[in-house]
Amino acid sequence: MNKFDVIVIGGGAAGMMSAGIAAANGKKVALIEKNPILGKKILISGKGRCNLTNYCDVKELIVNIPTNGKFLTNAFYRFSAYDAIEFFEKSGLPTKVERGNRVFPKSDKALDVVKIMEKMMIQNGVKIFHEQVVKVEKQKETFKVQTVKTEYFAEKVIITTGGKSYPGTGSTGDGYKFAKNFGHKIIPPKPSLVPFEAHFFADLSKKQKTNQNVLVTDLQGLSLRNVAVSVFNPNDKKVYSDFGEMLFTHFGVSGPLILSASAKLKNITDFKLVIDLKPALSEEKLDARILRDFKENQNKKFENILKFLLPAKLIPVIIVLSNIPAKKQVNKITRLERKRLLLLLKNLTIILEKIRPLKEAIVTSGGVDVHEINPKTMESKLVKGLFFAGEIIDVDGVTGGFNLQIAWSSGFAAGTNCSSN
Repeated sequence: MNKFDVIVIGGGAAGMMSAGIAAANGKKVALIEKNPILGKKILISGKGRCNLTNYCDVKELIVNIPTNGKFLTNAFYRFSAYDAIEFFEKSGLPTKVERGNRVFPKSDKALDVVKIMEKMMIQNGVKIFHEQVVKVEKQKETFKVQTVKTEYFAEKVIITTGGKSYPGTGSTGDGYKFAKNFGHKIIPPKPSLVPFEAHFFADLSKKQKTNQNVLVTDLQGLSLRNVAVSVFNPNDKKVYSDFGEMLFTHFGVSGPLILSASAKLKNITDFKLVIDLKPALSEEKLDARILRDFKENQNKKFENILKFLLPAKLIPVIIVLSNIPAKKQVNKITRLERKRLLLLLKNLTIILEKIRPLKEAIVTSGGVDVHEINPKTMESKLVKGLFFAGEIIDVDGVTGGFNLQIAWSSGFAAGTNCSSN
């Protein structure tokens, strides 16, 4: 009979961590993963480089987990970002810290992270099965895990099947069904760390809501670095702001700033995205810079002077939005026109339409209700011996390695606590 002390369902970051830790504590462990390979989602994270955590303390971790971050307090203290870095370094994976305290393997290969986790499990004696689980039930004190091939039995089960984002990696919501069958409440899954759809710029003249002479999608492929963005709700209240990098796409906007905004904004109907293209300069200093450029190039055309201020792809859009004729000589530009240009550079405003679908999200917001899970152990409050870890739980963070840290910490907690008698 396929009898184990612990069965882990799901071979992603949280699953591999919990299985390896439980086995290291002397338990007979099986990990069941439906994909033919482990860590499929890890392999595509960080554009194939794997942003495995963020170099910051526990308080900073919690700040960057907008959905139920405090639930993870104990797990983060038990296995912090610093602990994760030490774990990988001692396991033979050198790491490096990049902009925004993002931590990557020095090799820049996500595959190396998966190899380290797989090696750790094998060394600790974890049995790995590549089968799809179809049913999980409890018979008296024993769990029965049924796959398409056979049945497995264990005293403890850890469900680490992820959410519903990137279904191509196997995150198809299987774990929600298992959890519901045990009576757990599932917070409806929503996309997080996902781009926004947007087509129209706001008309800063206030004569109409949008300027439809140019489209946001005209800027497809343009990446803006070192910009500041703010998001305002329909009541003009600022609900998000940050500094960094963003990207224009064929449907709207994406990039780190936008993805992080989505983690904090579950609805964006009639919201506005305001981009400060020159955040390092105050309006006064930027105006002085524009005046200097105008004075030094007073006989040039407006379209030619903008190359000193903007990337080439943005120039035609700014010309249209500023209502300043492209061929107008700089020395003929009025003070009012210059002020309009200044306003535009500091407040390029886009009308946000909707969030892209869940299948395009990096992570899922929603999942097993945290109120039904013991935050110290990751054990179900409803079913003794049932544990959860990773994205299946209703916790999610912004970009920068925070979601993988959730997986490592919750996986460590589940693996440690399912090992105690």
